[in-house]
Amino acid sequence: MRELIIIRGAGDLASGVGHRLKKGGFRVIMLEIEKPTVIRRTVSFATAVFAGEAEIEGIKAVKADTYQEAAALSRTNIIPVLIDPTGESIKALKPDGVVDCILAKKNLGTNIHMAPAVVAAGPGFTAGIDAHAVVETNRGHYLGRVIWDGSAEPNTGTPGDIGGYSKERLIKAPAQGRVRIIRDIGSMVKAGDPLCEIEGKYALAAIDGLVRGMIIDGSQVYEGMKIGDVDPRGSKIDYRTISDKARAIGGGVLEALLSIFDRRDMDA
Repeated sequence: MRELIIIRGAGDLASGVGHRLKKGGFRVIMLEIEKPTVIRRTVSFATAVFAGEAEIEGIKAVKADTYQEAAALSRTNIIPVLIDPTGESIKALKPDGVVDCILAKKNLGTNIHMAPAVVAAGPGFTAGIDAHAVVETNRGHYLGRVIWDGSAEPNTGTPGDIGGYSKERLIKAPAQGRVRIIRDIGSMVKAGDPLCEIEGKYALAAIDGLVRGMIIDGSQVYEGMKIGDVDPRGSKIDYRTISDKARAIGGGVLEALLSIFDRRDMDA
């Protein structure tokens, strides 16, 4: 097995990165919060936190209870997911690389001294200061580009355009409270269809399409929180496979890590 890489975050984009690194022969451990608010659950290794395990395109993830268990599992074909929101286990595990894929649009504690190779995805990080490299996450010509000097493009606050729709794709909580799902991931819906109910209020689809993302049933949410999305491409897309965006970001992270490790080996 190659070097040990710890990925902070296990949502859909982070999972695309983890999948690519694991396929590339790296040992991978993913860190998550105790109650992940992932939307695209079918392509998020964070689902293992709720269900005990998750599988995406032939790679299986299992929830680990300790960093020792996570280290042992990382030597197998499994990706362990460890609850560790602050990254305390990084000090004990001493990984060769750390990848920040929390995608919070700001730095939540990752620093360039965490490992010999530190790569961060998206805005909120400066290459050479917060991380050795930054990977662009904004859709467009530079998606997946490795940045060695500077930062990724700032958050636009607007979701990427898919099929001519942007903000219309998002499903937001109409109230604070517990979610009761009506139409889960994989359902074909029409504009106006109720997707879930929260404290007697309904979140409705704004467009026709396929429910590609939905927060786990029973989640506690706040009003206005993103809880799902509808893809206007409908049945043309496969909600069980890694997205093009996640694959592009995964490719950028892989390139950055290999470049850093190659330079290390040349200097040795």
